[in-house]
Formats: sequence, C-alpha cells, structure tokens
Amino acid sequence: MARRNLFQPPPPPDATTIATSSTEQKQRFPNTGAMGGVKSTLKDVASNAVRDISVDMIEENGPKDRLSFSDADVLALAESIKSHGQQVPIMVRPVVDKPGYYRIVYGRRRLRALKFLGLPAKALVRSLSDEQAILAQGQENTQRLDPSFIEKALFAAELGESGYEQAVILDALAVDKPMLSRMTKVARSIPKSVIQRIGSAHGIGRRRWEDLANHLRNDDLDIEQISSALQLEETTSSDDRFAVINNAVVRALKPQAPDELAPSPTLSITLGDGPALAEIKETARALTVKLSKTDAPDFVRWMRDNAEAELTRLYETWQSGQGTD
Repeated sequence: MARRNLFQPPPPPDATTIATSSTEQKQRFPNTGAMGGVKSTLKDVASNAVRDISVDMIEENGPKDRLSFSDADVLALAESIKSHGQQVPIMVRPVVDKPGYYRIVYGRRRLRALKFLGLPAKALVRSLSDEQAILAQGQENTQRLDPSFIEKALFAAELGESGYEQAVILDALAVDKPMLSRMTKVARSIPKSVIQRIGSAHGIGRRRWEDLANHLRNDDLDIEQISSALQLEETTSSDDRFAVINNAVVRALKPQAPDELAPSPTLSITLGDGPALAEIKETARALTVKLSKTDAPDFVRWMRDNAEAELTRLYETWQSGQGTD
C-alpha cells in the first residue's frame, strides 16, 4: 500500500467549491437586517453628525420666520449657553459660490447668542435646495417656537414675494390655502413698520389682526402716522401695543359728531347777589339743568309743574328764529 504524504498540500478548490463557499458566507452574514444596514447607518451618522463651525463663516440672510428678537432675549440665551453649553444645534447649508461658508436654515437667535459669546456654533450641515431649506425652517420653528399669527403671516408674505411656490409655503407653515390667503392679506394690508412696532403679539389671534386690516381699507387713514404719534412705553407688552394702536385706528375712523366736541364749562345762574338759581352742565351726550331744592324750593316746584309748557315755548321760540338769519 502506498504511503500517504501528510505534507502534500491539498488540491486547489474548483469553481463549484468557491461558489458554494461564497454562498455559505452570504448565508452566514446576509446583507440584510442589522448587518446589511451598517453602511447606510454609518452614512446616516455622518450626515447627522454635529460639527463645530466658526460663527464668522455663517451667513444670516434669507426669509425670517420671527420678528426681530430683543437684545435682552439674546443676552438671556447667551447666559444659558455660557452656563450649560449649546443644547440644541442650529442647521446650516453650504453656500454654493463661497467654499467654506454656510447659510443659516434655522437657529438665528442661538447664532446671535454664540456670536456674542465668541463661541463656535454646533451645527447640522445639510446640502439643501432653497425649497428644502424653507421646509426645514418652517417645520422646525412650528414645532419648537410656536410663532404668533402675525409672524407666520409675515413669513408667508416674504416667501411669496421671494418667488416660492404656493405648495412649498403651505408645507412650510402647515396651513391650508384659505388660511394662507388670510395671512398674506393681513401682512400686505398692515405696513411692516407698524407690525414691527407692535411686535409678535402672541395673545392677539387671527380675527383681531384681520379686523385691523379691514379698518385700513379706508384710503384716508394713515396708520403709520397714527402709530408714530402714539407714546408707547418701552415696558408695554406687545399685546398692549396692538390694543393701543387698534383703538387709535377705531377712533380715527369714527366721525366726530357735534355733541362730541369739547364741552363748555359748567354755568351757574344766580339772581343778583342771591342764592344760585340753577346750574347748567354740558357733557359729550347731554345738557343738564340742575335746580337747587335748598336755595329755590318754590321755583323748583313751579318748574316741575310747568316744565312741559315752558320747554315747549322755548323750543318754539328757538325754531321760529331759525328762519330769520
């Protein structure tokens, strides 16, 4: 019997063996489920990674979804970031024609606070089209900030003026067509300078803004002039500023009747050096004759008994004199 050479290498595998081995490996490590999602998961992690970006490399231009925030708001947020760090990243997108620069998608107030502190911004970087950026901006602010009606209205009007399609604006604000129409009507009827002076007015709903816009259909009414003439204290809330301006507009629209002119001073009637006979007082709505029961009790009783006849006589005398002028 021939002795087997234990040191002889085994014969090379044929094509069938290779194919079978490859199949077994695929069965052991299938490219599905958790193992198959490794590549896509790594890609997602890379795209969702938060990066530190110098605030000097981030531009703030683009449609604004909020009225300008005050310095006090920025300082308060800056103090919070200084104590606890930036908890929520902003979102930016690369500027196509300026390598290394980014444009803010959302998080403008956080960006201002970071600029004040001189800190880099923790940011999500997304390669978004203009439409995609608007959708992200609108949806993030709707979920986190709960903007007021007038802030949404200004945002909608600015998007429309910038040429965005109606479908994009509807999705960004999560509203229907009738509501979008109402928003744009209000934003176009009330001058932006007046809205900015009022502020976000979170307590003022759609109906009151629409009422104010309807008042401005009168071409003779200059709400900018009315607003600038009002002395609004710095401590007055945004809702109060709306009420003050709205009331001034209503007063300006109301015609001034003759009985609403400045009243005359109170007139006292006396007989020589004797006691007061009567006091005549004028208000915006009435002329009152007051007789004193203490100083002239007999005359008061006589006037009570003869008031109808005497007042009728006085009225007829006045009426007959109207045609003599």
